[in-house]
Amino acid sequence: ANVPKLTRFGFKSTSCTHIYCTGPILHQVQTAKLFDDDKYFVDMKLRAAPDVVLSAFHNLSSKFPNNNVPPADLREFLNEHFEKPGTEFESWTPPDWHDKPKFLGGIADEQLLKWAGEIHNLWKSLGRKIHTGVNDQPELYSQIYTPNPVVVPGGRFRELYYWDSYWVINGLLLSEMTDTALGMIQNFLYLVNRYGFVPNGGRIYYERRSQPPFLTLMVESYYQTTRNKDFLRAALPVLEKEYQFWMTNRSVAVLLNGTLQVLNRYHVQADLPRPESYTDDLELAEGLTDEQLWMDLKAGAESGWDFTSRWFIDGDGHNNGTLKETRTSQILPVDLNALLCRNEKTLASFHRLLGDGDSAARYDQAAARRLEAVELVLWDAERGAWFDYSLVTHSRHSEFHPSNLAPVWARCYSRPEMGEQAVQYLRGSGALQYPNGVPTSLKESGQQWDYPNAWPPLQHMLIDGLSKLPSKDAQQLAFDLAQRWIKTNWLAYIKYEAMFEKYDVNGDGKPGGGGEYEVQLGFGWTNGVALQLLDQYGATLTSGGRHVSSGFLLPLVIAATLALQ
Repeated sequence: ANVPKLTRFGFKSTSCTHIYCTGPILHQVQTAKLFDDDKYFVDMKLRAAPDVVLSAFHNLSSKFPNNNVPPADLREFLNEHFEKPGTEFESWTPPDWHDKPKFLGGIADEQLLKWAGEIHNLWKSLGRKIHTGVNDQPELYSQIYTPNPVVVPGGRFRELYYWDSYWVINGLLLSEMTDTALGMIQNFLYLVNRYGFVPNGGRIYYERRSQPPFLTLMVESYYQTTRNKDFLRAALPVLEKEYQFWMTNRSVAVLLNGTLQVLNRYHVQADLPRPESYTDDLELAEGLTDEQLWMDLKAGAESGWDFTSRWFIDGDGHNNGTLKETRTSQILPVDLNALLCRNEKTLASFHRLLGDGDSAARYDQAAARRLEAVELVLWDAERGAWFDYSLVTHSRHSEFHPSNLAPVWARCYSRPEMGEQAVQYLRGSGALQYPNGVPTSLKESGQQWDYPNAWPPLQHMLIDGLSKLPSKDAQQLAFDLAQRWIKTNWLAYIKYEAMFEKYDVNGDGKPGGGGEYEVQLGFGWTNGVALQLLDQYGATLTSGGRHVSSGFLLPLVIAATLALQ
């Protein structure tokens, strides 16, 4: 069997190195396609120590020509040495869940009010507590132990995920589940202390890659809700440690107009197929001589946008091509740099709150440096928006993505008119013509982070950014997009009795599709975004029937409408 070799980069644990992340068992099980989803095998628990299982596999494979074990024997081997996924969790209902959070009182439409209550109820089904066995015998699991229970995204994503959790936590805080939210944040702080960064998700096969760094903003959301300075004081050094990871390992200097500008990118130095998508990556790289593609696919997974034409760079250096031409590490993304700009400003404000003016000034300077770099490298004054920058062609890509407006959400721009120019860019982009939300791109590549899919976090960042601009035009557009998104989610819920991870921008409320796996139900960030929009605009959003709940005071509706004008 032609097993990819672990060349330059080692892994932390024996079971990762030889069973879950690389090695003959992983290779043979995945290429035999015993399961519909490659993630299934790497989430299975070992029944015995890794070396015992490896030795048993060695004995088994030596009986067959070229050590290739037939599928029936592989199945038997798995039944004997592995348990099904899911045994690493205990059932857990969040103890701080209660049935009447205050925000429900602000929703005027009867149908939406009932639905919001049902979304709030979903937190109970998405709660997970890691079995103590994972802490006692970590070598038997691919699960990374974290001390507190979590709310997971749902479906195949049966463990903690990093950037999803920002919207989950914001939803939990609205649901007045501050203890559950705090536990999740403490898990992330624990992971930074252990790894120096937050892994993509709660599995050892994610140990080499992160995801968009939202931890600082999670802490900000929690602090704004609780005003707990002691917690902030304890968390701050860990947030700084994570920030340093991104600046040390994910930054690049660009020489432009004679000055060096430092910006960040996604970049993973692990040249093997992703264990959870092993056969996809192996087949995609067929015929290629180097392992750069595997590194760039992992960088794509680190971006959270896995996968999209946004990361494609063809042989001519154009933002064109196919999944095989994924070059994530060669692109400086607008949204990552906007997020880090917002993190720098937030870290400065935390230090000021705690009375450390010198440290606050240091982060103020970092934010100012980034602002200058973002405007020099990513801002396009003619088009009136920000665009990803290619390190291959040393020029900006021109395709539409909602991320082109991320600096509006992060409030990372120097002149007020830039925000309004971005609104005009959005209006002229063609992306607002769809009834069910703003698509992730206008290219239909078959990848899930492209047209016709719309994703909750991107809708929320867009709406949140527009709603904070001073013009009535921008605020009205924010409301219109919120109305579209809520109606899409609601119609799909009525039809399928489920919340999905992504939606199709066309039709009358249906889940998205494409990419490497079937659309997943649950769904953590979708629920969090819906609750935030219902909280922000509950007085004026409608399900279409316009039934205002009895006892809802008309003056409230009028006041909310005036506030939007």
